[in-house]
Amino acid sequence: MLNEASGVRILLFLTIGSFLLTAGADDSVISTFALWPLQGDFMPWQLVTYAFLHGNFMHIAFNMYGLWLFGTEIENLVGRKAFLQLYFASVISAALMQLLVTSMTGNIYPTVGASGGVFGLLLAYGIFFPNRKLMLLIPAYPHAGVAVCHPVCGAGDDLGCHGLARRRGTLRASRRHGGWVSGDQPLA
Repeated sequence: MLNEASGVRILLFLTIGSFLLTAGADDSVISTFALWPLQGDFMPWQLVTYAFLHGNFMHIAFNMYGLWLFGTEIENLVGRKAFLQLYFASVISAALMQLLVTSMTGNIYPTVGASGGVFGLLLAYGIFFPNRKLMLLIPAYPHAGVAVCHPVCGAGDDLGCHGLARRRGTLRASRRHGGWVSGDQPLA
């Protein structure tokens, strides 16, 4: 159960709140906070703010499910401060990886979603709980924690969860792998 001041609860509240506030907003509001490539409309705050925006309901539903599923266990193990450090390090490293890839490919479309942070948590979960059995939604059979890392990676994409990013052709795999870079770092 989540306690009142848990980092997971704070992130869920902020992310779902951001989604609801921007659900009817025009593109200019979303464009201000989405992560733009360096050759686009990039601003420094976008290294964090993109993670609070989502393209559609399925996109936020899967990301928040992953945040809750993996984040709760990790936060219980390492504490709120270390959990939030891990999450935001994953979000920022995923953003930096996305900026690197988009600068090399010339992609000029914005990126939204918490996938980088969630995949950092996913990797940390696999490291902390390598033998933990998980019951995934799709397919519904138990997996060991480490075995979950790779098959779950593309599940959101395969189900069309990245609305804005999918419509505009953003390179999502680079962002997820960027999140893994931080998820593999030891927590102090």
